[in-house]
Amino acid sequence: MNRSRELALEQYKSQPPDRGAYAVRCLASGRVWVGATSSLRAARNGTWFLLRHGDHRDASLQADWRTFGEDAFAFEVLETLDADVAPVLVPDLLKEKRRDWASQLSAGVLL
Repeated sequence: MNRSRELALEQYKSQPPDRGAYAVRCLASGRVWVGATSSLRAARNGTWFLLRHGDHRDASLQADWRTFGEDAFAFEVLETLDADVAPVLVPDLLKEKRRDWASQLSAGVLL
């Protein structure tokens, strides 16, 4: 592995966790879906990858994507968890955040 790649990997691994709740918004339809994850960076990339390939498990989100196209969508970070949250608490806290934000935004829930 070359040195610049090693440095980039080292820098990526040293970043604090980006755990939290997010929304996927269809600007054309006004619909919103909420999820929570231990990696917001990976959630955005993974969601867009699945949608582009027609493989997202949420049928209503996939249908809006097909109807309105990628340019009609936005990924929004709603809330991040503090880096010092005990790892054992993270799964339950993420579920709680997803539920709370979905209720607050009258949104669908992404699993």
